[in-house]
Amino acid sequence: MKKLSVFAVAFTAMVFAACGGNKGAQNTEAEADSLKSFEQEQIEASIKVQFDSLASEIGKLDQLPFLKEGPDGIQLTDQEKQVKPDYLLDAAVAENATTLAEKYRMVSALGVDKKVAAMYDMPFDAYEKAITKLLADINDPSFKDIQDGSTIYETTQTLYDSMQANGRINYFWQLVSASLVEELYVMSQNTEKFLSVFNDDAVANVTFRIILLQDALERLTEYDPELAPVAEAISPLTVLNATSVNELKTQLGDAKEKIAEARKALVK
Repeated sequence: MKKLSVFAVAFTAMVFAACGGNKGAQNTEAEADSLKSFEQEQIEASIKVQFDSLASEIGKLDQLPFLKEGPDGIQLTDQEKQVKPDYLLDAAVAENATTLAEKYRMVSALGVDKKVAAMYDMPFDAYEKAITKLLADINDPSFKDIQDGSTIYETTQTLYDSMQANGRINYFWQLVSASLVEELYVMSQNTEKFLSVFNDDAVANVTFRIILLQDALERLTEYDPELAPVAEAISPLTVLNATSVNELKTQLGDAKEKIAEARKALVK
């Protein structure tokens, strides 16, 4: 059975939810991309490496005990489905997104929650409608290129390359940051369940990369002011710097409110 964490499921949900509602979008002219300094390019490359490394570390984890292989892929166990989550975003919050950056973040967060709702056999039509409307407003041709992505790594790389080519790479960071925060929020609501597959090395590797991501995003705001709300929102997450499972349990408990505040700041 393929090892797969809910982090991977959630991120995959974000990109597939996006392309699923955008099959009829027309290509638009790529937005003009101003000349970047060498330093900016290095920072962006560093962020991509850290996101890839984070996904890779998560991908090494054993399968979570409440997941099973089903006819349609990875599914929740029947026992897990009995208690429905009450912490997912209401699809109506999509109406609060006004700027392009906010709409990208909202697509990402709602895509995660849509997947979680579907896994729990909860209604998700409202999520689909909200995501479809957001995508029509965004009108990013990059999403068309990920319809055939077969794994999280292939899909995110394809999306990254497409957004780079279409002059939308600055919004890629908005997408993945919102997805990361939403996933951390889901994890903070189910700490014991999620940490059951972590060992001390995995904890140290994952939290270290989150800190590196926060630092790199903060430096990138000098070149991309629209990332400032993202960097500010996730800055409190540097408290997650554990080197053991027990330490991370404590830190997640202490940071639960900070994670909720970061989520609220990114998807108001």
